[in-house]
Amino acid sequence: MELKVIARIRTDFDEKFGIPRQSGLAPSLTGRIIFEPEYRSRDALRELDGFGWLWLIWGFSKVPEREEWEPMVRPPRLGGNRRVGVFASRSPFRPNRLGLSSVKLEKIVDNTPQGPVLIVSGVDMLDGTPIYDIKPYHPQADCHPDAAGGFIESYKDYRLQVQFPEELLRRIPAEKREALCQVLAEDPRPGYQKDASRLYGLHFAGYNIRFRVEEGILKVVDVEENL
Repeated sequence: MELKVIARIRTDFDEKFGIPRQSGLAPSLTGRIIFEPEYRSRDALRELDGFGWLWLIWGFSKVPEREEWEPMVRPPRLGGNRRVGVFASRSPFRPNRLGLSSVKLEKIVDNTPQGPVLIVSGVDMLDGTPIYDIKPYHPQADCHPDAAGGFIESYKDYRLQVQFPEELLRRIPAEKREALCQVLAEDPRPGYQKDASRLYGLHFAGYNIRFRVEEGILKVVDVEENL
């Protein structure tokens, strides 16, 4: 079966570092789904605005293809030193490099130069990520609040405290600040990096956010505009 790219999503991430590990972790993080010319049909979206959430099926476009697949992976959240089965993970290194995200449909913008555009929130994708399909989220069938969460249960309430000096926060456009703070609170670092003296740089919305993490507190130390 040949997969066709039906759309691409525009987000505030031009590199993978800092992208939330799952959709919905940064609810204020928005994206614009722009359809390929062949699929810019308003009829294809008829009654979609009656749904609150969508499933996106997309591709890990920056992951290199491999001739052989590995049955075990090392999830970064587990510190990179514990192996789990690839099908027990959401690792991008899989036989088929497909991702699945549940996002909130904020609105549909009609009559743009690029046809109808979907505005969604809670995204977890790189800018330009190809989308292969869009399906409505069915709350009666798709929600399982009592489902077991496996090894991720111990991380579901994990958050960092973010210290963002006001003079630095003001350098970020007002409409981007809440989403950025949510991204930082989720701890962008790989699980195996715990050096409190290390300075990190996160590219977000055209800015480079520099920060350190010590004893559960993420401290922003500089904000530079990417030129």
